[in-house]
Amino acid sequence: MKKLTLLASLILTVLLLQAQKPVPVKPRVLISTDIGGTDPDDNQSMAHLLMYSDKFTIEGLVSSPSYGSGSTAEIFRMIDLYEKDLPKLQQHQPAMAQPAQLRSVTKQGKKGAAPYVGYTTATEGSNWIINCAKKKSKQPLWVLVWGGLEDVAQALHDDPTIQRNIKVYWIGGPNKKWSANSYAYIVKNFPGLWFIEVNASYYGFFSKTEYIDSVDNSGYYDKYIKGAGHLGADFKSYYDGVVKMGDTPSLLYMMDGDPNNPGRESWGGSFEPFSYSPRVVYDRVTTAKDTVSYCTIVEFNLKGPAIEIPADSICFYMETTYKNVVQKWAGYYRGNGQYALHYIPKQAEVVNYRIVSTIQGFAAQTGVLVVTNAWPGKRHATDYQLGRNWYTDKSATAYYDGKIQGGKTVSKWRNEVLLDWAKRLAWLK
Repeated sequence: MKKLTLLASLILTVLLLQAQKPVPVKPRVLISTDIGGTDPDDNQSMAHLLMYSDKFTIEGLVSSPSYGSGSTAEIFRMIDLYEKDLPKLQQHQPAMAQPAQLRSVTKQGKKGAAPYVGYTTATEGSNWIINCAKKKSKQPLWVLVWGGLEDVAQALHDDPTIQRNIKVYWIGGPNKKWSANSYAYIVKNFPGLWFIEVNASYYGFFSKTEYIDSVDNSGYYDKYIKGAGHLGADFKSYYDGVVKMGDTPSLLYMMDGDPNNPGRESWGGSFEPFSYSPRVVYDRVTTAKDTVSYCTIVEFNLKGPAIEIPADSICFYMETTYKNVVQKWAGYYRGNGQYALHYIPKQAEVVNYRIVSTIQGFAAQTGVLVVTNAWPGKRHATDYQLGRNWYTDKSATAYYDGKIQGGKTVSKWRNEVLLDWAKRLAWLK
């Protein structure tokens, strides 16, 4: 029995060594997060980031809530918790980031979604992205986006030269739905950007999967996090301690192997290049005969009365229902009786919607849109063409985790990731 136990231990050690590979250079990272908003998984991922802060050169923590009430106050609160735990962490890893330094690079970005054009005015956060991107360095600035792209789009608009110095890893999916205007602006105007667009595979970190063995997300808190300092106690506040950490794959990608090679296997996923971002344009409301792939830019160009309001003003809404809650997507006046709206569905479904406005002469309309579970799907003449450095979830069926495209490229490493984190959590007990 002892021989079998030793053999199992040796096998696990070999697997861990095979899974995690050294990163050539400590990466420069800037986190753009909607922490404090409607989805508390950003708090979970922030705790994970802070406990691995020795692995990164953290140059920015930008609050970018395209939806919800996120703010720098929540980032500062997490840093305060980290500061209380820091003495124990430093006993094992002296190179942990200093709280004062983290506070100094915490900046407020745009609150709320950008208008139809995709940008508005500079924010402290967007200016900080520019500042960090223009530092003299042989290494790129990795912008890890956990929420909307508003501040990234604003920074690119204000100083297009930074696209040469940054690499973006974006947790898209639902964030893409809320940040449709900024995303459309970036893919249209910056096709040469180095960009990993993760619309689905990150779900593999918290999905039910065949790869779960010794570690179960639902029981992880009681076994490993409970009693692990101030950050551990705070973790219970989010999903009752069940591990989601949907943004953590962006960190895992930077911790395992060479981030400059998206096609490799890594804790944070494996990705393939794609040459077009799907865009379908309608000059009418859609019907059940109209089908698009999930995460496609659906652009409505509608006609209505000519009115005297500034161009790019919100003047109508597309209303959809999600889990019995009505969601409103803003439409904008483009001038000369032209109205426009970007909508990006996040999943396969049948979307029933209403177009409504208080403008006299703008008739209410209803429509249907069928969304399929394939990204990026078939080509369209209106697609945005991308450069050679855009990457996304692997499309082969072998990589699907159930309905999650590319999910297995993340879920297969989850045991190793959570066991590695358990070692650090033990430092706080």
